[in-house]
Amino acid sequence: MIPSHSFNPHNNMQLCVSGSGVFKVFRYYEGALKQSSIAKVESINILCHAWVSEKVFAGTDTGRLLVFESGDMRRELRMSSHSDRQVEMKWIKEIDVNGGLAASGITAILSYSKGFVCSTGPGTVCLFERTEDNVYRKYREIRIPSDPRSNDLNPAEIHTVCMSPAEETLAVSTDRGQLYSASLSSTDISRLLERHQCFESLSQPFHSSAITGLSTCILKPLVATCSLDRSVRIWNYETKELELYREFQEEAYSVALHPTGLFVLVGFSDKLRLMNLVLDDIRTLKEFTLRSCRECAFSHGGHMFAAVNGNVIYVYTFTTFENTLTLKAHNGKVRSVGWSLDDSRLVSCGMDGAVYEWNTHTGKRESESVVKSCSYTDVAFSWDYKTILAVGSDIVREIQSCQVLREVPADEGSLTALAVSHSGRVIFTGTSSGTIRAIKYPLPIQSEWVIQQPHGGPVNKMAITYDDQFLLTVSEDGCLLISKIVDKDGRGLKSNRQVVHTEEILVTKADLEEKAQHMLELKMHLEELQMENEYQLRLKDMSHTEKFRELMEKFTLEVESLKAAKKIMKTKIEEQECEHQKDSVEAAVKHSKQLQDLEQSYTSKLMVNHQKYQDLLQKHEQMQDEYKKQLTSAEESHTLALEDLTQVYKVKLQEKTQLLVQHQKEAEQKVHEFEKILKQAKEDEKEKIRLIQAQFEQQLHSEKETNEDLKKRAAVMAQKLHGAQRQADGWCDDVTKLKQEQQRLLGLIRSLEGDITEQKRQLSGHEKAGLDKDNTISSLVKKNQELETLKFLLEFQVNDFQKQMESQQDEINKTREKIQQLEDILLQKDKSNSQLKLSVSDLRLKLKTKDKEMRREMQKGKNLETFLERLKSDLHGCVGFIQDPKQLRDSILKMYSHYGPQLDHVEKSGAAQHVPEVFLHHQDLQEKTISSLKQKLEKSAKEREKVSAQMTKENEMLITEINALRKELHVVRTQLVHMKRSRTRPDQDTPREEVKHQEVR
Repeated sequence: MIPSHSFNPHNNMQLCVSGSGVFKVFRYYEGALKQSSIAKVESINILCHAWVSEKVFAGTDTGRLLVFESGDMRRELRMSSHSDRQVEMKWIKEIDVNGGLAASGITAILSYSKGFVCSTGPGTVCLFERTEDNVYRKYREIRIPSDPRSNDLNPAEIHTVCMSPAEETLAVSTDRGQLYSASLSSTDISRLLERHQCFESLSQPFHSSAITGLSTCILKPLVATCSLDRSVRIWNYETKELELYREFQEEAYSVALHPTGLFVLVGFSDKLRLMNLVLDDIRTLKEFTLRSCRECAFSHGGHMFAAVNGNVIYVYTFTTFENTLTLKAHNGKVRSVGWSLDDSRLVSCGMDGAVYEWNTHTGKRESESVVKSCSYTDVAFSWDYKTILAVGSDIVREIQSCQVLREVPADEGSLTALAVSHSGRVIFTGTSSGTIRAIKYPLPIQSEWVIQQPHGGPVNKMAITYDDQFLLTVSEDGCLLISKIVDKDGRGLKSNRQVVHTEEILVTKADLEEKAQHMLELKMHLEELQMENEYQLRLKDMSHTEKFRELMEKFTLEVESLKAAKKIMKTKIEEQECEHQKDSVEAAVKHSKQLQDLEQSYTSKLMVNHQKYQDLLQKHEQMQDEYKKQLTSAEESHTLALEDLTQVYKVKLQEKTQLLVQHQKEAEQKVHEFEKILKQAKEDEKEKIRLIQAQFEQQLHSEKETNEDLKKRAAVMAQKLHGAQRQADGWCDDVTKLKQEQQRLLGLIRSLEGDITEQKRQLSGHEKAGLDKDNTISSLVKKNQELETLKFLLEFQVNDFQKQMESQQDEINKTREKIQQLEDILLQKDKSNSQLKLSVSDLRLKLKTKDKEMRREMQKGKNLETFLERLKSDLHGCVGFIQDPKQLRDSILKMYSHYGPQLDHVEKSGAAQHVPEVFLHHQDLQEKTISSLKQKLEKSAKEREKVSAQMTKENEMLITEINALRKELHVVRTQLVHMKRSRTRPDQDTPREEVKHQEVR
């Protein structure tokens, strides 16, 4: 057995095959697979393999991960060393078989751009990444989490692994029929930091074994299923989601939902349990001692329910749970039961071929139908509850008052399930092969139905929702199928019943008390937090008021000191203004002197440059005269050279004409050879046209898919662009605010620096004054120190703001670069889309023209076919006159006189029109018929020679005449070949144009 095979993604001519004791690499060459290498792995059971950068990684049942290069085993990966080491072929026999990468077998391997993914045990997947040293190291492990509601603690075994094209998500499937996914995107930093990650359910948990029971209710859109995997699941058929599920210790064989959708009846292998459907659980209400109940059903009113144990049917009341009726009549196991609309009748069918109708008030049988040769599997009332429909091993029967009204036999397979629509227009049946048949009602006389194949195993149960909108089916393949019921026009079935779905849910008193207690605890916690917050706010207010007072006192003292310093500075400013006026007068005098000196120097320079300019003009005129003389001399030499060349080429032309005459003679000889090649060329053209059409169709399909993908990507990129623009606008607002604060702080710093300079000047003046002003100098020094501390603090704050500004500006620049990149990508995508649209339109126009040409040629081919068929029929008539040579000669002469002008007419029309490709096929058939005639004539000549000499002479004469006719036919063929040549020349141009178009693309 070979469980896995795959092509090399880098070389599609290589194929790898692996299995138990088998590992081979094949190469596809010249239409056959040739084995390139065989690895000695007789004692190794290889479960899976994958191509990773021209290497093959294989997993075994003992947990070993082997690396093969060019078909030979070279390395083995181990968890302990985190690297690959060289392995000899002898080491395969000596190695410990139990020591491997995983405790169990490696069942799945997948390669991706960074390395590969493999299953290293039950429920675990490891990701290996390639390092710079070409070594693979494990950098992440992902596990399937255990289900708290499941009784099976053993993790599931992983069967297959796949990854999204963007390598952002990883999906796996298990042996229990479940699907899980995990995120691999680098944006999720918290998961990257975790070495052990868990899978998440891809949609919802499914059944892992055959589904044995199915039931619906009236007041809610719910479906109940039970399975041999020991679970009961409640589904919502409108939202297609799982509402509730619970696993048990025993296998579940049957299930029935109460009409209100608040209770469920489940038949287990040990007991029959009635359970409540609570908010988030399924809880047992009552247990009945019925073992292996294979069928159960609630009445339409919900006040009774029936349960089957073997060949006995028990009827219980839902209010008191008492057994009111025990129905015994079947000799075999009861397979199905059904209630009437008013719950006054109950119908049952069994494997003994009996269908019984019971009165639920008296417990007596009202009608019966027994066919021992048939084993019934399902039964139901018709839509008006007047007749009974039952399906058996190979037939559908309609029964009324102990008589069979209609029968519809099943062509193939046995029928296993039945469902009747409430509108009375259609019934559905399920088969053992997994097909579903829709049969019109009333039942047709002939076997007419619509068949679909949704399941891979026998259909166990079928049901139709109360509003006739959905068909529900379950099978042994573990699948629940929800199908929309529509007619041929795609419209749903009309139902006279008004369905109102309720939203009530059962909640136990204990759950409500727990929630109320939890709410009280949360309220108490909230009140405590509010009290603590209010107390902390009061403390903060007190501290802030005290700090505000201290700051106000400090600022008042500083303001008074600054006012005094301001008066002193005003006097100093007046003195400095006088000094500046004196300095400005002196500077003006100096500037006037410098201007005069510069004017004199520039005038002298201008005179010198003017003289240089005049000299250059004279040189320019001399150069122009010289170039004119050179041009005239060059023209004269050119005319002389042209005359010489014309004489030389005239001589060459005469030689070429002679060569052309010779080549024309050779071409006429090659034409005959070319006529033979045309047949093969025509067949090649057919194949080329078909291939080109297929290629264009594939390209159109691929381009449509790429256009759709590009549109989706463009929409996503536009959304990202809008988000980035919004972020950039927010950051720009923050930058403007920070700039305003920075300007305000710079103004404060400048004012303080001016104050510091003024105080320094005051200190220098006081030092010159003398010893009397020492006290004032000491006070100013103290103030200066305080101002310096303030300056230091302000400078520190300014530096912090500048650093923040730089970081934010870097982020803004990065976002702008990203926006520009995205805009460039969008422009490229738009251009590519426009180019693709133009190419698609060109291809469509070419296809239309090709179709028109093909239709013309097909019409011409039909005309020639009729012509050839007539000629064939006349030739067959001539064959009948073989024994009479005179009549044969006359008939052939008539044929030539009749078809000769038509052939001339065909030759003339063929010179102007295209001969279709179909004509060649009929020409080959004509040649075959002539060859067969020749053989018959030769045989007849030999037989006639034996009979008499006179007949031989006559036959020889006939043979000579036939040869003459053959020559005439040969002439006709040559004429047809000329017609074919006139057609093939324009036909050969069209595929060349198509090939050129492909090369340009």
